[in-house]
Amino acid sequence: MTIFKLRHAMMACAAVCIGSAATPANAELLSHKDLTASIAIEIAQTAMATCKTNGYAVSVTVVGRAGEIILQVRGDNTGPHTFENSFRKAYTARTFRAPSGALVDRLKADPTLGLIHLTNVIANQGALPIKVGEDVIGAAGASGAPGGEKDEACIKAALDKVADQLK
Repeated sequence: MTIFKLRHAMMACAAVCIGSAATPANAELLSHKDLTASIAIEIAQTAMATCKTNGYAVSVTVVGRAGEIILQVRGDNTGPHTFENSFRKAYTARTFRAPSGALVDRLKADPTLGLIHLTNVIANQGALPIKVGEDVIGAAGASGAPGGEKDEACIKAALDKVADQLK
């Protein structure tokens, strides 16, 4: 075998080996469900209506799988801070896959926890993750009621209303 043929055979073998290593045998795309705009609208409207029935004006934010805003509504007669606060609560619930109020408990248990310094994270009750089974596909947060537990109750009512659509 000449050097040229040997070199050519080695290069062909290397190309095949590299090509097969770069593509795992069982490579596949991720498959997941995402919130639709219509579900986000229904969540926001229900949360705002529930709070209004209880005498509270709130702003509501619904975020998606990556914490991105799908829908954000500043409620009538709400303070300007409620718009941002509802987002931060929703983002926190999505990020930690737990009610935003759970971060309050974590910080009480360990005040040195650095999580509170992350961008858009807030230790305030008022948001819940949105799940399909155990998969967290987003979160919804409210702000403006006199107490985070009241904000959270409005979000809970909204998620209960759309539960049959989250399958």
